[in-house]
Parts: sequence; structure tokens; C-alpha cells
Amino acid sequence: MNANAVLRALVLLAGVVLAPCGISAQDFSEFVAIPRGTIALTNAKVYDGTGAPAMSGQTIVLEGERITAVGPTGSVQIPSGARVVDLSGQTVIPGLVGLHDHSYYTGGNGRAAQLSFSGSRLYLASGVTTIRTTGAQQPYAELNLKREIDAGRVIGPTMFTTGPYLTGEQGSQTMTRLEGPEQARRVVRYWSEEGVDWFKAYTWISRAELQAAIEEAHRHGVKVTAHLCSVGYREAVALGIDNVEHGLFANSEYAPNKRPDECPPGFRSGYADLDVNGPEVQATFRDMIDNGVAMTSTLVVYEISVSGRPPIDERVYDVLAPEIAEEVREIAIARRAGRGAIDPAVYAKALEYERAFVAAGGLLAAGVDPTGYGAAPPGFGDQRNYELLLEAGFTPAEVIQIMSRNGAKVLGIDDRVGTIAPGMTADLVVIDADLDRAGNLHDTSIVFRNGVGWDSAKLIDSVRGIVGVR
Repeated sequence: MNANAVLRALVLLAGVVLAPCGISAQDFSEFVAIPRGTIALTNAKVYDGTGAPAMSGQTIVLEGERITAVGPTGSVQIPSGARVVDLSGQTVIPGLVGLHDHSYYTGGNGRAAQLSFSGSRLYLASGVTTIRTTGAQQPYAELNLKREIDAGRVIGPTMFTTGPYLTGEQGSQTMTRLEGPEQARRVVRYWSEEGVDWFKAYTWISRAELQAAIEEAHRHGVKVTAHLCSVGYREAVALGIDNVEHGLFANSEYAPNKRPDECPPGFRSGYADLDVNGPEVQATFRDMIDNGVAMTSTLVVYEISVSGRPPIDERVYDVLAPEIAEEVREIAIARRAGRGAIDPAVYAKALEYERAFVAAGGLLAAGVDPTGYGAAPPGFGDQRNYELLLEAGFTPAEVIQIMSRNGAKVLGIDDRVGTIAPGMTADLVVIDADLDRAGNLHDTSIVFRNGVGWDSAKLIDSVRGIVGVR
């Protein structure tokens, strides 16, 4: 390497290492559609995230990392020197808040990978500006990724990290297999001090272990969610849990053979006839609502295994590593044909359950859960959730609220993100279509995070063919 090449390498290294909290243009300018500055997005159709109907002909003014004005085009004063972007025919929604958005991925025939590069880019490209990982296989990888994103050295969403899974003795080798309450306290104490934001309890945890984990977490100002089975939702609420994952799919308390601290096999098989307006289900909802316990919808990770559903969108296979895409396609075809599939009637009941929870006054948020056999990758799975929540009977405005403001509420950051209003962080998604006519989020074109507008298509291209391995 000659002297000039060495000098250029040192300059580049300095830009990477010393990048401020904003964007290192030297590294990432090719992916930035609109640099941070004073920006006026005009003539847009806007869903503000509050659940209110869309407003047409709106102008949104961004100054640095903040939204400073929102209102009808013509009535909002545009600052002198602002960059004006005409969004006629396009839709703007708040940045999505993914509440079950792992930093790792599982797919195909037992493959698993930490997606610190491709996953973080794909989330952001899909409009997901904030994630809670909701279960870590490599907690230090997550903590380090969060720090790298915050420092501007890696492209990705704002992260809320999770400690290792907390489960019973039957759990996976990648999880903490608890042997009692004292171990639960010790593990939670250690990872809380290391800086994780949440913990996730898993299927085979006991009530005593869950209670110990919750008490220790709360002592450290950290919260707990869970993918349950051995413990029912009402039991978990009584123990002080903050959130539950997967809706009906993880609540075994309606199974006639449910025994304390045991996960009844195949408990969902009898749920097709469950009365979501009956006293048993409504008692669950009442306990959750009275105690401020939110529910996370992860419809897509189950829908990929429901027989008779439409084929998996081809764009999923396009971003996966080729060998993984081939395996995922084979499994998807088998599941759609009924082999190892989820009963469509149970899946339909799960949609009904979530709709009834919201109707009762519950707080529903959403996330992708990019696990299972891998047909719901980061970001793209979040976008599919939009369509599935519409199918559940929610209006577009309600779905956007579930996927933005509600997630922010669960994380305690709804004073900063989740809605489009003056004073909020400039986390926005620009969709190059009328969202009501399109019916999906596939036309996401620009994603603003902290006032920087990222080019969605270029970010996707940068990870095409490596998702699942890097």
C-alpha cells in the first residue's frame, strides 16, 4: 500500500471511530436520501399515530432531530432556507416501534444467526425506527450493537435491549435454565447492572421463578415481558409482569388440562371455539387492563405456518441468503399444504382475541419475531403485521397507532416518539403511495430516524442475499 493509500485509510478509520452521534457522511452518505437539517415535507397525507383519521394536504417541518410544525399546507410557515420536499400522492406515518424484534434470526433447517449487520439495516429500511429485542441469544452482541448505533457507527433503529431468556429446565441451550428463584434473582441482577432494558421469561418458567425475576428487575428499574405457557396470563399479572407476548398463542390458562407450573401440550388445539366475549377471557382482559399490562401482537410469525394462507411474498426470498431462501420456501409450501401447520380456525380466533382485547380497553402493540422457520425476516415481517392487523378488523389508523404510539407507550417513550406532532423526535416513514389504496407498507421509500432520511431501497439492496447469515 502506498503512502497516499495509507493516508486515505487512516482518514476513513478516523471517520468510523470518531463519528459523532449523528451520521458519518463519509461512511453512510450513499444511503442517505435527505440529510438532517431544516426540511419541509409538503402536501402529504398524514396518519399522526394517535388513531385519528388521515389528514390530506399536510406539511411537516423538521429542524434537526425534531418536528417543529405540522398542519395544512399553506398554513404552516416554512423556515427560510428549508429544503422543501413535495410529497403529493404520498403518505407519512410515524416511525414504527417493533416490540418483538429480535437482533437474531432463525430459519430453514435449524439455522440461527446474529444479524447485527443485515437485521438492523432491514428493520430501518422497513420503517421500524425503534425496536425492543424481546429475548437475546447474545446479550453482549445486542448491547454493543446498541452502542454502535447510538454512536453513529452502524445503521439501524433505536434499540431497547433484552437480557438472556429466563426459562425452566426444559428450555433451549441458548437460554438461562433456571433451577429456582434465587438463580432468577442473580441472573436478573447481573444483566440489569450490565445495562439491559428488559427481560423475557419463557415457556417453562415457574411462578416462583417468574415472581423473583420480576421483583429483582423492578428493583433495578427494568421491566419484564414473557412468552408464557407454564404460567397463565392472569397468574403473571398477579405476579407483577409488565407485558405479555403473542396474544392468544401463548396463553394456556383456558386449557381444561392446565396444571400449575406446567405447559400443557397442544393446548391451542381447543381454542377454535373459545368465546372471546365470555367471562373467562374477559376476566383475563380485565386483570391486564386494571394492572396496565400490554399485549404484543406477533401475528406474522404464526401466519407463516397456517395452512391454506397465501404464498409467502417473493420479496422475502429475495433478501434471504440463497441457501436459506431455498430451505424456507420448501417449508413454507409444506405448511401451506397442511404439514405441521397451525389450524386456520385457531389462527382466526387469535385475530379475534386481539380485537376483543382492544375493544375491552387493552393496550396492544406489535412486533415481527423473526424466528420459526424464517419466513418473517426483520422489517418485512413488521410490514406484514400491518396487513394482518387490518385483516383482524382494525382500521388503518388503528393499526398505525398499534404499531407506533402503542409500542412507544409500552417502552415509556411516547413523549418522544410514536406520533407526528411538534416537539416529537423526527422519526417518520414516507410511503410512495396513498396508503389506503395500497393496503400495505411495501412502498416505503424514505425512513427518517432522528431527522435523517434514509433511502429504503438502497438499504435493502445493501443486505440483499445475506439476510440470515450476517
